[in-house]
Amino acid sequence: MKLFTISGSPHINRKSSVKKIMLMVIISLLPAMFVSVYYFGISAIRVSLIAIASAVFFEWIIQKLFFKGTKSIGDLSAVVTGLLLAFNLPSNLQWWIVVIGSFVAIGIAKMSFGGLGKNPFNPALVGRVFLLISFPVQMTTWPKVDVLDFSLVDAETGATPLAIVKEGVKEGLSISEIFDKLPVTFTDMFWGNMGGSLGEVPVLALVIGALFLLGRRVITWHIPFSILATIGIFTGILHGINPDMYAPPLFHVLTGGIILGAFFMATDMATSPMTPKGQIIFGVGIGIITVVIRLWGAYPEGISFAILLMNALVPLINNVSKPKAFGKVKK
Repeated sequence: MKLFTISGSPHINRKSSVKKIMLMVIISLLPAMFVSVYYFGISAIRVSLIAIASAVFFEWIIQKLFFKGTKSIGDLSAVVTGLLLAFNLPSNLQWWIVVIGSFVAIGIAKMSFGGLGKNPFNPALVGRVFLLISFPVQMTTWPKVDVLDFSLVDAETGATPLAIVKEGVKEGLSISEIFDKLPVTFTDMFWGNMGGSLGEVPVLALVIGALFLLGRRVITWHIPFSILATIGIFTGILHGINPDMYAPPLFHVLTGGIILGAFFMATDMATSPMTPKGQIIFGVGIGIITVVIRLWGAYPEGISFAILLMNALVPLINNVSKPKAFGKVKK
């Protein structure tokens, strides 16, 4: 008797495939990759290639050993995981730490649950958070931008704008005093001319890639726009109440990988809610948690933790937001 097999999400109801979707995600990230290379040179290429190659290798070897007969290497999902992991790392990170991150992302966060569609947490973010907790110094040592630096010499390092503001507030400085000493302007932040991870820097390029995904209907507006709106409203209220302690909304949106997280990480089909209503709840939760961690938590950045925490709530969100069954009789 032939069994009816139900695969894990995402369930695609149009003429497409996992490989085509992953290819479009890769294409959407290329502008940001080019900008990262422009600012960080060959170091950005090195980190990206190591992350992608090791992610593909770990998926291949795990399938070879534990999932014989399964071949998902060709669907490009491991490539996307490796690329997104690289976008969450500083360009001066040691190669062996990048490999460890790929192993955690693929081996623990993805394949241990059965592979693509069965993982409850975003693999790239699990890898990133694991590295942040395990190697906090290396993961928070950010290189300063050095346009078209194609040497392999370690660049001069510096703090990100978020870290500078958070430290300044702790020291009792007002936001205006901190901004006067800030080495970058809002224009610099928009163009990516600031220190940070590969995906934290190219804001404009990420927006271009996000518009491509929206236009191709790979993602919908519900999650990213609810995240951005929540962060903007939350920080805007706080800034209005006390502008000396809380930075304006535009600063929060342009820094700390918000654009990368909102459009490319939180929208992962396998780890986000299925309904528009659920996606909005999901996005609002991410926005609130991100702001809480940024302003009152130990880390200057919070969207990675926020997405993972909300990933854990996706089954509950799906349950409370699912539409009524068609033809259901009222009791």
